[in-house]
Amino acid sequence: MDKSTIDFYTRLAHGLAAQFGSNCEIVIHDLESNDVEHSIVAIENGYITGRKLGDGPSHIVLESLQNGEKHTEDKLAYLTKTKDGKILKSSTIYIRNSKGKIVGILSINYDITILLAAQTHIQGLTATAADDSEESGPETVSMNVTDLLDELIDQAFRHIGKPAAVMTKDDKIDFIRILNDAGAFLITKSGQRVCQILCISKFTLYSYLNEIKAEDEEKAAKAEQD
Repeated sequence: MDKSTIDFYTRLAHGLAAQFGSNCEIVIHDLESNDVEHSIVAIENGYITGRKLGDGPSHIVLESLQNGEKHTEDKLAYLTKTKDGKILKSSTIYIRNSKGKIVGILSINYDITILLAAQTHIQGLTATAADDSEESGPETVSMNVTDLLDELIDQAFRHIGKPAAVMTKDDKIDFIRILNDAGAFLITKSGQRVCQILCISKFTLYSYLNEIKAEDEEKAAKAEQD
């Protein structure tokens, strides 16, 4: 994002934090920055998640960078959690340029940990989107890209449901697809980490990624024909 846009959203973040108080964290991510791993250009009340100016992206930021315009709708009023156990009511709002391209993200994280104790009295304030479920639980807000990569890898393992040692080729491709869709390979040295976990070479990793890309392009072509 250009300087004037960042300046505006920095002032907006400050204003929102002043309006909603010290329990509300406001984060601005620049998705046009050349330094993906330091996407935060403005933050208010960062002590809520432990992040600061210059820290790295969240899960949803990586997805946006990886999938681009596939993410056409803002994500509002969903649950997240911090590593120290805070429960947050979060919203993610995409910042677009004049051509509609996503260039940044405005994130709002309101700490509702204490409010949840009195949820029966303030249900309207703490209600979240209908697709949140107790079974899946809230997403974890990572403090840095190392933690974020760990979380994405854990999610992929949970989805596959078996350790790497007994994975078939198809399992490994699915594992890599999950990470790729989440934008994990935008993180420095993530490919090396995945190769070590799956006991595959870099050549094999790139071969699997090419297979995934070809399948996605084929599906997209069929969808256009339909």
